[in-house]
This record gives sequence, C-alpha cells and structure tokens, in this order.
Amino acid sequence: MIELERPADLAQYVGKEIGVSEWFTVDQAIIDKFAEATGDHQWIHVDVARAEREMPGGKTIAHGYLTLSLVPRLGQTIYRVKRRSRGLNYGSNRIRFTGQVPAGSRIRLRQKIKSVEPVEGGVRITSENTVEVEGASRPALVAETISMQFD
Repeated sequence: MIELERPADLAQYVGKEIGVSEWFTVDQAIIDKFAEATGDHQWIHVDVARAEREMPGGKTIAHGYLTLSLVPRLGQTIYRVKRRSRGLNYGSNRIRFTGQVPAGSRIRLRQKIKSVEPVEGGVRITSENTVEVEGASRPALVAETISMQFD
C-alpha cells in the first residue's frame, strides 16, 4: 500500500505501474446481487445449474460491468491519499472485456497512472486498469478510466 500526502503527489507515478491490488473473490452471491441491482438476469450469470451443463468450465460468469465496478474497490488496496477531501469517477476513455470471470474466481487489479492534470481544487487522474483472473492467461478487463481527487 502506497501512502501519499496529497492527490497531486500521484504525478510522480505518471507512466509507471503504481501497484497491484489484493486478491478479491467474485462469488455467486456478489454476481446475484449485481444482477438484482442492474436487472441483468441473463442465465450465464445467475443460473448455476444451466451453467454447469452449458458453459465452458461449468460455471456462471460475472457481468463485465460488475468486473468494471470492482476497479475502485480493488484500487483502494493499492494506494491511499491522506489529505484528500473527496474523489469521484469522471469517466472512461476505453473499456474492453477481454476475458471471463467464472464464479468463485479470484481477481486483482494492476494499475498504471497515465496522466495527472491539475483542476480547480485537485487533480484529474487517468489510469490504465488491468483486472487479472488468478490462473488465467489473459486479463478479464482492460480499461482506461478517469477520476478526480480533491485536496
């Protein structure tokens, strides 16, 4: 865990990998909660019995947007800014769902800081995020996201 004093201190990591998160298990319960929250009840996500019969690997898979939504949670284990009043998601430049996250898999985030730009009261941070699945040969997600953090 990297500890920084202020949001602008992220500038020292531009062009570098800032770190790798802790592992997080994506179990069927979190997949079901996401399905309930979003209304996306496609069987590949929620029908365990059918997935056992019809899905490669015999498991349901996490929603792509669930994987994306876990980026902030995983990122909190990479670095912390001590003197930060608030942060917010600003958007994304590019999101690609490049692999699957079978139920019960462990994932982690590898994060690189692409840019840190000053804004009134803080900074706008563009990050390259890669979500890895334990034991998989390719990542489940590669996304360039933008956030803002304020002093």
